[in-house]
Amino acid sequence: MASQNNLGPKRLVVGAHYGLRDWLAQRVSAVVMAIYTLILLVWFFAAQAFSYDGWASIFAAQWMKAATFVALLALFYHAWVGLRDIWMDYVKPLSVRLTLQVLTIVWLLVCAGYAVQILWRV
Repeated sequence: MASQNNLGPKRLVVGAHYGLRDWLAQRVSAVVMAIYTLILLVWFFAAQAFSYDGWASIFAAQWMKAATFVALLALFYHAWVGLRDIWMDYVKPLSVRLTLQVLTIVWLLVCAGYAVQILWRV
């Protein structure tokens, strides 16, 4: 009888098995965004001119554009993991959940494309 209770090391494990990966992705993307925020704050408060030209000069350097792009990718991935988890936890009808997930992906890709367009226009 004890072998049929599905407890212990021989229990049946089900599920998607990506909880640790998503947890780690959320933390790493949050750290990337925090570091970028600190860099931006230091750069902003060290700037002399608080004008459009001063703000544009921050993003004129190629490394700052790359850092901003990495921070935006971290933001979009962070948002994807969080929204996907919300849809999976609270939206039970499969068709509605998949529709919301697809709309979320499309929205995040449009945001990423728009961010690239703005970033490399400066």
